[in-house]
Amino acid sequence: MSALRSDRMVELSSYRDQHFRGSLTEQEKKLQLSTTLYIGNLSFYTTEEQIHELFSKCGDLKRIIMGLDKIRKTPCGFCFVEYYTREDAENCMRYVSGTRLDDRIVRSDWDAGFIEGRQYGRGKSGGQVRDEYRTDYDTGRGGYGKAALKQMQAIGDQIF
Repeated sequence: MSALRSDRMVELSSYRDQHFRGSLTEQEKKLQLSTTLYIGNLSFYTTEEQIHELFSKCGDLKRIIMGLDKIRKTPCGFCFVEYYTREDAENCMRYVSGTRLDDRIVRSDWDAGFIEGRQYGRGKSGGQVRDEYRTDYDTGRGGYGKAALKQMQAIGDQIF
């Protein structure tokens, strides 16, 4: 049973990068051979050293690319982790994805390969798109999402 679960852990998810330069078939091929993982749901305060410590347990890391707010150039909750071998990346998908780092459950997914410029958030305010629409308070991701801040500001403007 656990071997079956492990095999599912390394399967490709249904997510595809809408900004990929190439066909869907080309992206699928790259994902099947990739040694690069997208790591999400990180705290804005998680350091590269912490990421290295956790992810190197699965194999030798080639590099870590921290996700940055494109305006402020500060961490914005994601990174890319590149291994030297597919086997090490698969071990990461099996054993590290879904574990806790900096009091957050990290998510990992296959990536077709890092290209310069992808380290920057794609949201309107410079960070990640999902933080634009988040309405909850999350200390690890900088407090309220942009949508919640707009709502609170509108309410405050009505009161005063």
